[in-house]
Amino acid sequence: MADYIVEMLNIRKEFPGIVANDNVTLQLKKGEVHALLGENGAGKSTLMSVLFGLYQQEEGIIKMNGKEVSINNPNDANDLGIGMVHQHFKLVEVFTALENIILGVEPSSYGFLTTREARDKVLELSKRYGLPVDLDAYIEDISVGMQQRVEILKMLYRNNDILIFDEPTAVLTPQEIDELMITMRGFANEGKSILFITHKLNEIMAVADRCTVLQKGKYIGTVDVAKTTKEELSKMMVGRDVSFTVEKTKAEPKDVVLAVENLHYHTRTTNLHQVKDVSFEVRAGEIVCIAGIEGNGQSEVIQIITGLEKATSGRLFMNDVDVTHESIRKRSKLGMSHIPEDRHKHGLVLDYPLEKNLVLQRYWQPEFQKHFFLKFAEIRSYAEFLIEQYDIRSGQGPQTITRSMSGGNQQKAIVARELDKGGQLLISVQPTRGLDVGAIEYIHKQIVHARDEGRAVLLMSLEIDEVMSLSDRILVMYEGEIVGELDPEKITVEELGLYMAGSKRDPKKEVDHGNAR
Repeated sequence: MADYIVEMLNIRKEFPGIVANDNVTLQLKKGEVHALLGENGAGKSTLMSVLFGLYQQEEGIIKMNGKEVSINNPNDANDLGIGMVHQHFKLVEVFTALENIILGVEPSSYGFLTTREARDKVLELSKRYGLPVDLDAYIEDISVGMQQRVEILKMLYRNNDILIFDEPTAVLTPQEIDELMITMRGFANEGKSILFITHKLNEIMAVADRCTVLQKGKYIGTVDVAKTTKEELSKMMVGRDVSFTVEKTKAEPKDVVLAVENLHYHTRTTNLHQVKDVSFEVRAGEIVCIAGIEGNGQSEVIQIITGLEKATSGRLFMNDVDVTHESIRKRSKLGMSHIPEDRHKHGLVLDYPLEKNLVLQRYWQPEFQKHFFLKFAEIRSYAEFLIEQYDIRSGQGPQTITRSMSGGNQQKAIVARELDKGGQLLISVQPTRGLDVGAIEYIHKQIVHARDEGRAVLLMSLEIDEVMSLSDRILVMYEGEIVGELDPEKITVEELGLYMAGSKRDPKKEVDHGNAR
């Protein structure tokens, strides 16, 4: 029997203006969790897309169990037992979970769809692997964590033995990440082979057996995880030492920039209150973080502040100006910058070139337009400046279609646009989601720099390490309410976790409502 179940040997894949994979070799053993590590745009997703048949390589071969195979499309990959969970899920939002799982391999009898046996099989897989899913729920109505379970069940339903996970934890809560790590380890113990793309070194150290590192499309090396350290892996990835701590001086808050008063919000259909009497302030020169387990109202609070949703009741003020009913553009003109939670839905126009996305919030300003006509040369020059400043990797520079860029580089484009825009209020939601350690280090420095320049920063993050290291104050939300206002220098991670889980509450928050102004 061959030593490796999959071998990708000397793979080369090119796109216009860029070599995404340059003579890359990856070898996967049966029953192992094999991590694939690299900076944003290093070629990790491209390499896995070649293995899954979404792309075909220009050079190199793929072997399975020692025999060369040809993978021309995802159907070929599925026939060979290869499945893939993509970074951005490939699900039909108006279909149910069950319909998505069986899509493409629908069971039928005399030309009619028969789902009873399929349902029984999926339920058995769900129970066996600890992946509970409401099979009759529509994808658009379920959490991203459950959507990911649907994607995993799609692979298991097709009896895939080689499972590719592309940035699987980028959209998950810490609790869901722990569950996924246990699930992946269980798959490996059963003899399935896992390829795991990630930027998170802690996850590699926790679950992977071996790790292959790519840098700018080239193969750097493969290491035994048990015999290496996070520091060594990060240096292999970015080619230099990386600091894992955020360096910042003590905050010196000044005037109130954002005031939130008695905010309430409930869904139009169910009348379920997701935000209950939330009040707080953010001052110039401080970073205030809203923390909590996903689904406790943080996202709704941010959407109301940024204008993506309307509050049921309550008021919002920016520099004493009531913006409760103002448009998104008016809030932007008043100095609000927003790094959104969902970069595809609210951050980018994916079929625009990068240069247009980089001026989405500013194209009407005099430096970019005259008499309602865009100044294309100025826009391109500005885009080139941001691309250089923030190391945004794009095959055709400013003219690159944004959809074709890696998720991490899409995120860097949004961060660059919003940080460089200026203004007094920066609202930053999951700013480092999907970024490598080098990019995270840089973005953290930029957020601290924005604070030190006198901007008010409202941060929302599900990364506890990021919450603790970046924040000057932490507001913890549980079941739609603020249950604690904490000083990160005076609490432990464990204590923060108790507030997030609802096991602990600041007594002052029981009565201290409506005092934001």
